[in-house]
Amino acid sequence: MPMRVRKLIGTVALLLLVIVWALLAMAFAPAALTSSGIVQGLYYVVAGLGWVLPAMPLIAWMARPDR
Repeated sequence: MPMRVRKLIGTVALLLLVIVWALLAMAFAPAALTSSGIVQGLYYVVAGLGWVLPAMPLIAWMARPDR
């Protein structure tokens, strides 16, 4: 598959990943907001940075050179 097509597919997939992640974070936020400040802080760190781990293999796949 040409790199150009991989980048298009990867870009769409990354956008979908971020949108779904944000919606899930909003859905679970009320449970975290009733807890202590430490739990709230941990929730926001995980919710804010958690999408990066699933995105890393996708970005590596997009950047792979053509064969």
